[in-house]
Amino acid sequence: MEKTAEHLRKNFSKHLEDLKTLARIPSVSFAGFPESELKKSAEAVAKLLKTRGLENVEILNLPGAHPYVYGDWLKAPGKPTLLLYAHHDVQPPGREELWESPPFEPTLRKGPNGERLYGRGTADDKAGVVVHTAAISSYLETLGSLPVNVKVVIEGEEEIGSVHLTQFLTTYRKKLNADVLVLTDTGNFDSGVPALTIALRGLVALGIEVRALTKTVHSGMFGGPVPDPAMALAKMVSGLVDDHGEIAIPGVLDAVRKITPDEKAEFKKIPYNEAEFRLQCGLIPQAKLLNSEVTPVIQTWRLPSLTVNAIQASSRKQAGNIINDVAWAKVTIRLVADMDAEKVMELLIAELKRRIPWGLEVHFEKEAANNAWATTPKGPAFEAAEIALKKGYGTAPFKLGCGGSIPFVKPFADALGGAPALLVGVEDPYTNAHGENESLLVSDLEKACLGQIYLFAELAERWKR
Repeated sequence: MEKTAEHLRKNFSKHLEDLKTLARIPSVSFAGFPESELKKSAEAVAKLLKTRGLENVEILNLPGAHPYVYGDWLKAPGKPTLLLYAHHDVQPPGREELWESPPFEPTLRKGPNGERLYGRGTADDKAGVVVHTAAISSYLETLGSLPVNVKVVIEGEEEIGSVHLTQFLTTYRKKLNADVLVLTDTGNFDSGVPALTIALRGLVALGIEVRALTKTVHSGMFGGPVPDPAMALAKMVSGLVDDHGEIAIPGVLDAVRKITPDEKAEFKKIPYNEAEFRLQCGLIPQAKLLNSEVTPVIQTWRLPSLTVNAIQASSRKQAGNIINDVAWAKVTIRLVADMDAEKVMELLIAELKRRIPWGLEVHFEKEAANNAWATTPKGPAFEAAEIALKKGYGTAPFKLGCGGSIPFVKPFADALGGAPALLVGVEDPYTNAHGENESLLVSDLEKACLGQIYLFAELAERWKR
């Protein structure tokens, strides 16, 4: 194990180059972006898996889906089989003028807490691919074998809600049998401080289009009698939360369990500093944090939230003196345990319909409806993960909930008969995943790779008992 870890340290630069190669491909999975880039990305991932020693590498295709990539190494009889997950698709770049370096030209420069690699996908989640390949190749290049069996699945549509996941599981179920699920798509507690994620919020995502006219018209000639669809949309979404930012849709909060005193006591063990939190999220000085009764740690783990991710009517660049014909918004709700995603979706739509003003035409597009997930961090797999992360990072991990969503986790864990799911990652509070200037702390990538090396060994050891 130590020989393998030392090999990783000496050869880390080549794994960083692997990440740069993947991050140069603009593999945005959202509609309207070139699907050819997803194919190119899958081919690059497949090439990397082969180069780093995996066998039976293939691109898995489904009708209408962006490609998955699979590879394995199954030569450790009697040892556990790990299903290693990451995804190669990325979010859109956002406002390119706000990037300090081009989003798809990975660039090293000094940032918060050290040297960082900037670029879309450098952290979320092409780094996850490299954590797997770096650990695997380090063993194969030093010992010629792995202490465990591995199957690697790299998804191509996680960022759009894993919309073909059920079909993927049905088609490739037998190929994916494993004892432990390891996902490198979550974040650390802080720079240099690892975390084992034990809960994820679910996600409901809805597109809303409000139409008033068949064409855009002059706001002077028609303003007054003609309803404004942008104003109508604003009226509709503004009432979805109250003055404290809490969801105000009837019925949505009914299933949310009250936070118990024991939970609050446990949450207090997790360090929280408001000044640091405000810095990490880039909150402007005069802005107030919402729901001051509980800390953001509790809010993002245990309470649901509603966000307007995008709103559009014409554009800032072409904002003429017009009444727009149509306005559009994307609204998402992050769910917690016991909330039913399909029910929340229907309640959201019903409330929006109730709020439609002036007889306008409204169309809804359901984009995602995924439930929350949680696990109890007990047993040999979690013991191994805690030890491995402490060895890799030099400090013990926190066990945390995550405000984000990974649709892959619950269906796969269920499909594997409740196999333990270990969620680790390389993001830190300064990564700015999904935003402009996404970045990865380079030293944490190396520590994550080391943690994966130790995880393989620790799992192999504990599985004999």
